[in-house]
Amino acid sequence: MKLVEGEYCTEVEHTCKKSWFDKSNKKTVCEEFEPTARCIGQKVKKRYCIDTYEWPNVKGERPEVMNRFHQAQMKCAAVGKRMCSESEWTFACEGPEMKPFPYGYVRDAAKCNGDHPWDDPNMKAVAKRDPKELARLWKGVRSGSQPQCISDFGVADLPANADEVVSSEQPKNSRRGDFDSVHSGGPWYKGVRNQCRPKIYTHDEDFYYYFLSFRCCGEADGKPTDPRTERQIQDGWSLQKVERRAGFTLDAIKEKLELKKQGKCDCSDKDILCKTMCGTLLGPGAVDATH
Repeated sequence: MKLVEGEYCTEVEHTCKKSWFDKSNKKTVCEEFEPTARCIGQKVKKRYCIDTYEWPNVKGERPEVMNRFHQAQMKCAAVGKRMCSESEWTFACEGPEMKPFPYGYVRDAAKCNGDHPWDDPNMKAVAKRDPKELARLWKGVRSGSQPQCISDFGVADLPANADEVVSSEQPKNSRRGDFDSVHSGGPWYKGVRNQCRPKIYTHDEDFYYYFLSFRCCGEADGKPTDPRTERQIQDGWSLQKVERRAGFTLDAIKEKLELKKQGKCDCSDKDILCKTMCGTLLGPGAVDATH
């Protein structure tokens, strides 16, 4: 894990110098920002730890995808960590200079894997966790294989490549406060956000996807880490309630992770829950992206 410490700004002003409009996604993408950032919000002191890579946080492994929010949360809990909050993810990405990209102010999809064309996923096949379709759709690269996609805090692969799910810090009664699940970073496709700040607030906690991954956070200085999210703590959730939403217990996922270390996390072809717990849903035919 990497230690992230400093003053996080709740609202940052960036000025776009050069942009283009992506017709397929109906989105204006900023190609280059003015090399300055101005804090127009509040500054909040932060000190926490964040995984260097996406789960399973191992250099050379593929980011694990296809977990629902509470399943990802239980995997973090199994290793003594928790889901990162949206501001923690953002701060780890943009660094103390509040940069729009971890590498600077000019967008470069070769540094953080992006700009792949849309490939029309077969959603019925994705819902069935069809290994051939999941392998066909894979356009990711392995953790730590992007030497220029590293933030000033030393955290790798934050925007682009696989999208990541984090926990919400939005008020429940706000326009963005419906769900605890927030998507950050953006996936490997052309015409999407692929920056540090922008977020997606429209997917609920049961959402999973072939490009959606996660990483874990924890308290610094040896302080105990509560695996529940800020919202769950406020609402009085027990860990058992998270287990029920995940579909497996903390002990069960710890057992599966230990079996995976031993190369023994085996599942039947139709056992989707087992494959989700073992992180073995991606088809064997998947090929990593190249630029």
